[in-house]
Amino acid sequence: MTLSPGRAPATAGTRRLTRTLYASAFCDDFVLLYPVYALLFSDTGLSVWQMSSLFVLWSLTSVVLEVPSGAWADAVSRRLLLVLAPLLTAAGFALWVLVPSYGAFALGFVLWGAGGALGSGALEALVYDELDRAGAADRYARVMGRARAVGIAATMTAMGLAGPVFARGGYDAVGAASVLVCLAGAAVATRFPEHRAPSADGDRWSAALRTGLAAARTDRSVRGALLLVPAVTAVWGALDEYTPLLVRDTGVARETVPWLLLVIWAGATAGSLLAGTAGRLTTTGFAALLTGSALALAVGAVAGTPAALVLVAVAFGGFQLATVLADARLQERIDDTGRATLTSVAGLGTELGTLTTFGAYAAAATVTGHGTAFALSAAPYLLTALLLATAARTTAAAARARPRSRRSPS
Repeated sequence: MTLSPGRAPATAGTRRLTRTLYASAFCDDFVLLYPVYALLFSDTGLSVWQMSSLFVLWSLTSVVLEVPSGAWADAVSRRLLLVLAPLLTAAGFALWVLVPSYGAFALGFVLWGAGGALGSGALEALVYDELDRAGAADRYARVMGRARAVGIAATMTAMGLAGPVFARGGYDAVGAASVLVCLAGAAVATRFPEHRAPSADGDRWSAALRTGLAAARTDRSVRGALLLVPAVTAVWGALDEYTPLLVRDTGVARETVPWLLLVIWAGATAGSLLAGTAGRLTTTGFAALLTGSALALAVGAVAGTPAALVLVAVAFGGFQLATVLADARLQERIDDTGRATLTSVAGLGTELGTLTTFGAYAAAATVTGHGTAFALSAAPYLLTALLLATAARTTAAAARARPRSRRSPS
């Protein structure tokens, strides 16, 4: 997982890329509907089961479209997909507030899921290739870490503003603001530089899909990096949905819950910002990062006190950092021809892992409570860390066993 030791100086091209990326990340997450859309569903008369079915439909849309959209991004302009993605989301949000009903909510989630699938894979591939073209591929982890931090900050800002805007204009106001920010995101995406020419192959989509999947089958290093992304992303990404319940179970007043959630997400933001510094972590160091984060999560969750939530914040910071580094590891190991496809395959694995975590968490929390369910969720990270540490020792032993003359240069 060690990145290149040198760091290329910033150029006008990389500055334009990073500025556009950060603005796009802000627009993607500065959505005032996020904190209140469940209330919109409830006020429209939907039952809990109907709302749950909408969430499942949202996830299934992403699962079905994730890999095909990645192959499309490898076959055509990635920037084009990044422009289209927020337009689909904007259409979905507009439906919700204009004709609130179960059918409109369902179609809105399909559009939102499709928009997310279009952007997933295309964004990472475009950013990495543009940095690589400028001789700055070693900046990828730092740049994407900062972009994730911007996205988290945008989400927290939207949470703070949603209440006042809703109080003044209701669902129409937060809906209109959400549609406008999506349109702004599409406009921002037109500013992404893209020097890669789309494939000239007559059957471009299927050719891109075959090329990407072939790399996953035949290249062991690509396959390992591909599996690592959902291994470090899926579980804590699902736990995000349950953090308010964990905080509430510490016994604090209801109005205190949002403030403690900000503490947890401050930890995740810090993890994003550390990605550039931690880019030199070896596989053994990566395993140690996962182990420390898993232990912090387990201890902080089981303690059941507001002060112990600081440990949960540390854990989320570690998992966010690991997520950025795992993505960087994957981008380093794949070729341009199948980059978006393989990134989308990793996204598919994350979506499936998240769905599995939802089910496992519900079963555990029903029996043991939220604190214990969070603690049990640390187990997959400890297992992943053990596998990584074992692989690192095996690789090191093989290197020592080879004749000195045949060793690869360090």
